[in-house]
Amino acid sequence: MAPAKLDATRIPAQVREISRLVKAAGGGAWLVGGAVRDLALGFEPVDYDIATDLSPEVVATAIGSGQLDDARFGVCKIDGLPWPVSVTTLREEWDYRDHRRPNAVRFVNDITRDASRRDFACNAIYADCESGVMTDPCGGLADLETRRLRVIGDAATRFADDPLRLLRMLRFEARLGLRADESAAAAARMTADGLRSLSAERVYSELTKAFTGQGRGGALRRFVELGFASRLLPEVAAMEGVPQPPQYHPEGCVLTHVGLVLDRIEEPSPELAWSALLHDVGKPPTFRVAEDRIRFDGHDQLSASMAESILMRLRAPKEVRMAVTAICRDHIRIASLLQMRPRRREAWLRDPLFPLHLAFHKADCLGSHGDLSIHAAAIRLLAALPPVRPALITGADVRALGIAEGPVVGQLLRAVDEALDGMDPVDGTGPSREDALAMLAQLAAAHVKH
Repeated sequence: MAPAKLDATRIPAQVREISRLVKAAGGGAWLVGGAVRDLALGFEPVDYDIATDLSPEVVATAIGSGQLDDARFGVCKIDGLPWPVSVTTLREEWDYRDHRRPNAVRFVNDITRDASRRDFACNAIYADCESGVMTDPCGGLADLETRRLRVIGDAATRFADDPLRLLRMLRFEARLGLRADESAAAAARMTADGLRSLSAERVYSELTKAFTGQGRGGALRRFVELGFASRLLPEVAAMEGVPQPPQYHPEGCVLTHVGLVLDRIEEPSPELAWSALLHDVGKPPTFRVAEDRIRFDGHDQLSASMAESILMRLRAPKEVRMAVTAICRDHIRIASLLQMRPRRREAWLRDPLFPLHLAFHKADCLGSHGDLSIHAAAIRLLAALPPVRPALITGADVRALGIAEGPVVGQLLRAVDEALDGMDPVDGTGPSREDALAMLAQLAAAHVKH
């Protein structure tokens, strides 16, 4: 039987050149890990790892550059390329005292021994960068054929050594369409407590990748089913089994709804994925059965507060946290868009975050009752927005009335805007600058009086 081969032309020329230089220095060179797996599945890799039997120092000399900060682990990182590229010496490793990095490393010259340290069989396929011929010591190619995710060695031991592998398993399922076999799933349930040792940044990064993957709704179900949620996000685990009013949520419990919303996001981003995950996180604490139906009074505001706390705990980027908090807070408010005063509605439509609000609202509707009438109306309102009008008054106008610089200036500007919003337009025109100045003088006088 002919050996399995990759199309080597899909490997970037710069990566092939690094492989050539390593070979010219007298070593072997094989593309390995996620790059081979992704190429075999038809995806574009996001980084490249070349395995060799040369030391990192020899590799750096052969290539003419390279970072050797992790040389004791056999790693030489190559700078200046469009993707992260590392050349790593074949090695064995053991003794994961910190549950992250091995304390004992021994360099080897045998692919099979190097493969035995890797996490999943599909990540232990080695490919020659020139010929594309693949070496598969752990049967990873057969796993890719059956979309199976299988741990190398004893799964419980491998997960206990490095609990990050649990979240990598979740990510691979969500993004690559693979499925962990039952032995891996059972070991994951047994070792899930180890997730508590992971840094917040790593948890956020891995979960974001999982919840923006193609199988993100399924990833949420696995996240809860395997016990990961109860260790990392107990607020999310609490949504399982919480009933909802069937007239608005025929799909079932809160967790089911959240999974469907995740799946209905058309262009998943961290902001939309985390909004979907957390927009109803306030429902379990506010659940009550009223005379007419199940209710969750104030769950939108509570969800926003909880979402902010959760994302701060995970050390999420500030821009993500702010967007998610806003979407959670206003995901009920959008239902009143057509009843808003015109100027207030226009201000929200022009908000830079409104496209995210609208995209989330569509997914939220499709994950429950399916009524997109408000979404359609918002699209029409956006299309009909007039050109941006200059502000009728500014802070300088407020200060000209003797009001000192400070919070009161902004308060008066907002008060004028709200008052003008209630004025009936004359002959189809909006309020004038004269109207705004007159209203400002009236409100400023009242402020000074008090």
